[in-house]
Amino acid sequence: MRDDISQDPYRLGSEDIEDPPRKFSAIFRSIGPGLILAGSVVGPGELVATPVLGAEIGYTLLWLILLSCIVKVVVQNELGRYTIATGETALEAFDRIPAPRFLVSWIVWLWLLLIILTMFSMGGMLGAMAEILNRLFPVIALTGWVWIVSCGTVVLVGLGRYGLVEKVSLVLTVLFSVLTVGAVALLFKSPQYFSWAGVVEGLSFRLPEEGLITAVAAFGITGMASTELVAYPYWCLEKGYARFAGPRDATDAWQRRARGWIRVMGVDVLNCMVIYTLATVAFYLLGAGILHGMGILPQGSEMVKILSNMYTETLGSWSLYVFLVGALAATYSTLFAVIASFSRGMADLAGIAGLYDKSDYTVRLKATRISVVPLALIPTLLFFLVREPVVMTKITGVAQSVMLPIIGFATLYLRYVHMPKKILPKGWITLTLWVASVVMLVPVVYLAIKPL
Repeated sequence: MRDDISQDPYRLGSEDIEDPPRKFSAIFRSIGPGLILAGSVVGPGELVATPVLGAEIGYTLLWLILLSCIVKVVVQNELGRYTIATGETALEAFDRIPAPRFLVSWIVWLWLLLIILTMFSMGGMLGAMAEILNRLFPVIALTGWVWIVSCGTVVLVGLGRYGLVEKVSLVLTVLFSVLTVGAVALLFKSPQYFSWAGVVEGLSFRLPEEGLITAVAAFGITGMASTELVAYPYWCLEKGYARFAGPRDATDAWQRRARGWIRVMGVDVLNCMVIYTLATVAFYLLGAGILHGMGILPQGSEMVKILSNMYTETLGSWSLYVFLVGALAATYSTLFAVIASFSRGMADLAGIAGLYDKSDYTVRLKATRISVVPLALIPTLLFFLVREPVVMTKITGVAQSVMLPIIGFATLYLRYVHMPKKILPKGWITLTLWVASVVMLVPVVYLAIKPL
């Protein structure tokens, strides 16, 4: 991601062609989009939904958390492949999905509906950050902190200063995740909160009698959520993978470049999965071990205080402020990445609908910055209306779960109908894409038929 981009990152020209790296060290230096998503993933899903699920039902659904982190990776990879091969954004690709349509395809409108519902989670993030800041600096009331964070985000993202903040937040998020893994290591030495028998039970594919909504929400929001799957192609474009491959033609040289940059993207995807899987499992184990063991459930304005027990009960009371600062960094990094990706999608939607000439990057950039304002302020109003970060996160999680299989099967459609033949994935990858799409459909069907 770059600040104040002077050229259109969505335009493919022969002058930008670059051969892909071959050595693993060079490939690893070329990754990036997945790191942005890894920084955004360790947010409301891992920090709120995952430990809340563990607090509600213990270790029972450890298998679901692992499945949630792993099963979506193939969809992320194939959307990235499609973007590198065609130069199209995710919404441009989804606009190819057949009727019904009004200005744009029905699936693009579903994405917009998902963005609206995701604003509940964003409001929850604002509330969590305000609670943390109020505990660190109580001289300003919680309400004041909500407005400060919201308006400050509008200014920073609108000015195009995301790059610096994202780098700092990503470093803090990684440190926070490392500390969380350390807390889990100490959890192993606390028999009153942890048992290997509980972990084995959590891998036994049992479904809970209670906590169904939280389980579906956690599946939708942990690992790659639907909105992050749609965001990934935008970051691939801005990183330059499609531009480096160059405009699609019939030459062997283009095929070689495209497959080379797809290989780089694949390393990026796997690296991203390793980071967020470690963080997600760590948060779940802490919630299942400590919060469930203590019989407390995060909710309302006490959410952050209750979640902090995951640190203080293992690392000691000194870790309270480590938790607060780390949670603030993780949540703020997520909010920034979410607003940055949503604003790109909103501008893209307006262009696809014909509201402006999308080839004019100056206008596109202006539309992106204008959309930042409602994306920050609407969640603020939703927080003041609901004031329940956990409930707001669950609403978003369920919506994300419902959208996941739609994105999966849409990706399959693109693979069979619009993917360039020379860049088609291997048969086993297509098979895993089918399996992932079906697996993502199961929680939605289960939620529909299971009495609440």
